[in-house]
Amino acid sequence: MEIRTERLVMTQLKVCDRDLYYGLHSDPEIIALCFDEPSSDELDAKFESCLPAWNRESGHWLCLTISILETNEKVGITGFKIKNSVAEVGYLLLPSFHGVGFGTESLKALLNWARMNCGITEFSAVVTEGNIGSERVLEKCGFTLQKIIPNAYQIGDRVYADHWYGICNT
Repeated sequence: MEIRTERLVMTQLKVCDRDLYYGLHSDPEIIALCFDEPSSDELDAKFESCLPAWNRESGHWLCLTISILETNEKVGITGFKIKNSVAEVGYLLLPSFHGVGFGTESLKALLNWARMNCGITEFSAVVTEGNIGSERVLEKCGFTLQKIIPNAYQIGDRVYADHWYGICNT
């Protein structure tokens, strides 16, 4: 499986992507508005759960590495998990690649691929309050804010609202 854009290529996560995956899940700048840093055991389990070959009936996340097409430099991950015919999307980019459009470019390509190859027409995403960059990526891809759930998620000792986004193309 491979998804290409003008600047990027996305392929399913492999064992050799462990350092990228672990770095994205432990970088303080990335996780500050996403989640608490997982324990080693939690991170091992999450990583291992993304490795099996994926198909529409898989119960696990489709996790793709995002690489720059020209250099093959890995810049992040993206993917989705299907539940009740709705694909929940997610993405994490290394901080040095924030603000250059890779999040939007990769998510648009992922959504198009999911529509064309999996027949998915409904997508969702949950963003922690204050994660403006992720909200802008979703909006640029056609998502709209569906609901806000106050005091829904705790990171460290602070409680945040969850911002639920959705898009439906029927």
